Amino acid sequence: MLVLEDVWKAYPVRGGQRDILRGISCVVERGDAIGILGRNGAGKSTLMRVMAGVEAPTSGRVIRGMTVSWPLGSGFGLQASLSGADNARFIARIYGQDVEETLDFVAAFAELGRYFHEPVRTYSSGMMGKLLMGLSFAVKFDCYLVDEVISTGDQRFVSRCQAMLDTRLAGATILMVSHFPEHIRQYCRTAVVLRNGRLELYEDIDEGIAVYSSL
Repeated sequence: MLVLEDVWKAYPVRGGQRDILRGISCVVERGDAIGILGRNGAGKSTLMRVMAGVEAPTSGRVIRGMTVSWPLGSGFGLQASLSGADNARFIARIYGQDVEETLDFVAAFAELGRYFHEPVRTYSSGMMGKLLMGLSFAVKFDCYLVDEVISTGDQRFVSRCQAMLDTRLAGATILMVSHFPEHIRQYCRTAVVLRNGRLELYEDIDEGIAVYSSL
């Protein structure tokens, strides 16, 4: 399971600091499918990064009893001076994956051709998005963090991403951020609303969406 114990996250601002997460405690069990809802600036992406370990909490503890993904599609760990292939090798070694299998998967999924061996800093935004999705799907996790449902690339690529996402999420633990209630209903069984730095749990997903819509 994934456990947050009295997690606070603050960022420095002029004249002091701003508390984004305020003493959050929760337990995510294997097989849970939770939609995270909140207004822009509420701290949803911050919460995902803290859960993933991309950022450390200011105080409190995050205990990971299962493998947890980085937020899918994010640039976590990406080195712009390295090629797409070198980034795939790096990810494979970090997560104990077979390097050649990971390279083959990312190359086939991202369809970057010769640019797969060029520095990432030379990529267009579309090419970057395709590489990020290939890397995100190359590693299998117990718990997937999804910060907005995928919309990178042309419709054919988006459809491929959607199919792969459905495959990866089948039977996995899901924590999903989305501004679209239909996505939350599609993938999640319960909802939490992040408001004033704290989580409010709703076992009835429609109730959670209604509360979010009223904010």
